[in-house]
Amino acid sequence: MRRFGVFLTVVAGFGLALFGGSQLATKTSAQESKKQDYALRQAKRELAMLDDIYKTSIVLITTHYVDNKDSIPAGTAFKKLFDAIQAKKWHEVRLIDGTGDPYNPDNEPKEGFEKRAMKKILDGAPQYEEVVSEEGKRFLLAATAIPVVMDKCVTCHQVYADVPKGKAIGALGYKIPLQEVAP
Repeated sequence: MRRFGVFLTVVAGFGLALFGGSQLATKTSAQESKKQDYALRQAKRELAMLDDIYKTSIVLITTHYVDNKDSIPAGTAFKKLFDAIQAKKWHEVRLIDGTGDPYNPDNEPKEGFEKRAMKKILDGAPQYEEVVSEEGKRFLLAATAIPVVMDKCVTCHQVYADVPKGKAIGALGYKIPLQEVAP
């Protein structure tokens, strides 16, 4: 009788491992998926906020401080800001040229994501995104269109003289870490 009890205990444990364990794995997988979805939603919210802040600031600086061709372009000032933000490891952001004739050669789109994103943006998409994993960490890669928005853009960027207002001439490229935390 004792052996039968041990047998039942082993069988019950095996059954729990098979059925209860798969349920546990499903719950864990669902919880992980929910956390990842939350992390992606948060990164997209951060992207929208950052993009709005950066672009609004560039327009305000251009409006109020760019007076002639000797003025420092707002984009040049913002590249220094972008470097400082990256040094603090908040996120990465950079200017990406879409004209084929960059103001600065460092703004050429890099192979891979940036070239794919620039193609989509030049085809009319307002932004392009991908999620990637690097060394076990996930990141939102995004590029948002930079259109010509004012006549003053031509003050520093003669190459935009014939570009109609609203047409994208480049992008802001972002790399935002996804914060894998529970909601």
